[in-house]
Amino acid sequence: MNTETTDRFNEERATYTVRGSDKPDIDAGVAAIRNVLKTLPARPGVYRMLDGRGEVLYVGKARALKQRVINYTQVARLPKRLSRMVAQTRGMTIVTTNSEAEALLLEAQLIKRYRPPYNVLLRDDKSFPFILLRQDHAFPRIQKHRGARRAKGDYFGPFASAGSVTRTLNALQKLFLLRSCTDSFFANRSRPCLLHQIRRCSAPCVGRIDEAAYAELVADSKAFLAGKSSAVQKKLGEAMEKAAADLDFELAAILRDRLKALTFIQGAQAINADGVGDADVFALACNAGVMCIQAFFIRGGQNWGHRSFFPTHTDGVPEAEVLASFMAQFYEEVPPPRTILVDRMPAEPELIAEALGERAGAKVVISEPQRGDRRRLMEQAKRNASEALDRHLAESTTQGKILRELAELFELEGPPNRIEVYDNSHIQGTAALGAMIVAGPEGFRKNSYRKFNIKNKDTVGGDDYAMMREVIGRRFARARDEDPDRDGGDWPDLVLIDGGKGQLKVAREALEELGVEDVVLIGVAKGPDHGREGREVFHMLDGRELTLPVNSPVLFYLQRLRDEAHRFVIGAHRGKRSKALGVSPLDEVPGIGPARKKALLMRFGTARAVRAASLEDLAKTPGVSRAVAQIVHDHFHAGG
Repeated sequence: MNTETTDRFNEERATYTVRGSDKPDIDAGVAAIRNVLKTLPARPGVYRMLDGRGEVLYVGKARALKQRVINYTQVARLPKRLSRMVAQTRGMTIVTTNSEAEALLLEAQLIKRYRPPYNVLLRDDKSFPFILLRQDHAFPRIQKHRGARRAKGDYFGPFASAGSVTRTLNALQKLFLLRSCTDSFFANRSRPCLLHQIRRCSAPCVGRIDEAAYAELVADSKAFLAGKSSAVQKKLGEAMEKAAADLDFELAAILRDRLKALTFIQGAQAINADGVGDADVFALACNAGVMCIQAFFIRGGQNWGHRSFFPTHTDGVPEAEVLASFMAQFYEEVPPPRTILVDRMPAEPELIAEALGERAGAKVVISEPQRGDRRRLMEQAKRNASEALDRHLAESTTQGKILRELAELFELEGPPNRIEVYDNSHIQGTAALGAMIVAGPEGFRKNSYRKFNIKNKDTVGGDDYAMMREVIGRRFARARDEDPDRDGGDWPDLVLIDGGKGQLKVAREALEELGVEDVVLIGVAKGPDHGREGREVFHMLDGRELTLPVNSPVLFYLQRLRDEAHRFVIGAHRGKRSKALGVSPLDEVPGIGPARKKALLMRFGTARAVRAASLEDLAKTPGVSRAVAQIVHDHFHAGG
């Protein structure tokens, strides 16, 4: 079913309005529902409960709409949650579908669109990262991908987080030496880049490998990502032995390093998924009214990460229904695998399997493992769900909560451990410099603050964009050269740029020129009410613009970070400017030390007045002899 729009379905809006008030009224709600029932068909479809303002309260689906909706008029049988919903209902919108499976998929789409207060919501609904192996170039590029699949190529995923993708990509680069640079970067190389030097790229950009050999690497990488790692391992082992037998020890060393990378990937599989193939694993834990669903992503028998989800609006909802609603919403954007393993069966499992099969174009099986490797895998998922829920409940401190909310807002892998904020300062182009502050869970890390004097001759001091490009370029060039594996903890989880779209664009371009593409950049700009606190606009790399409520703790935290960056850069700028102001043309005069300099300035007031003074007036300065006066005069009037 095409769920991108509901236009293909017949949609009617039936409303019943009570004059005078939108306050909850159970009788008015029941009357509104009965008014809709008069014309409601006994067909599959989706219904939306609306309040007096037309806002969506609840989205539901039914095999037969009339039989399902009539239940809401039997108030005595409803749980308190649904009774409150009926009391607020003043109208309904009906969408008919061809089958109940289509209704289930449409229900999930509408829940994600409207986020109704009486539906179970998948709070963590950000897009999942994939690995994309592009096929629109003679030398295909391997890269991380989020969002719509418009590019031509093979997509592997989903991965649980950006970190899972990054670690896998780093290992794949070591193993298969595929390029990760952009096409423009590739086309303009005259010599190999750093990635080739550290044996992470075969340098096809400068002809170090031909098209046929590169295609073989691409084929091997596809086989590996499809779960055929043993075949790749055997092939590399045989090639290494042959190179050693031929006394080609340099090639043998390269192949040895690639085998080590393969062993690292296999050893990094903390979850034993042998024989599982492609599967998603879900386990649910509940405590203190909070639910956690732990998901493992297994593809080709390899663990591609795990993530914890904490659905909202679950109070009073049976666990089987929560799991069913979660699965329907989760697979709204993620392609379902053929096997889904659960620790308990969701509500209406056959219907969910049918609907997901329609989306996947293949049969989907939902099962609850009872024995063997799959049961052990499920036990591990259940243990992780329980531990994640305990951590979630324990992390009740304000800072921990803010960082979790910040991670959700900006779609980070998890609460950021290192946040970097960049700002620039100058006065009409003079004393220009940039600055970086660093913050973490424990607060500001002032020993990591950095100042950047603008050194590039092509950077005009008053050009904020050029200054930002230079600062970001210098910072990450050093990070890339000193810590290419990102093991030292100095790579940021989040970078905030003081400025709007323009500043964000040049920062991104500076990173792309370095081949760094997985740093989260956010631009922080003043909103429409320029200068008013609380009206900041946060610019994302994909073009989205976010704002936060003026009383949001996350907004206060981000303002603190920005204000600290302002304070530091302004202080650094003042220091540089004061130092510059302390420099006088008299400092360049031979034989003029601090004492004579002070005496001349005390008599004439400024260096300009000293320059304009006659030889006789200079000689009258206390402590300045005629000979010294002659030196000063000659210095300023040479050639004149």
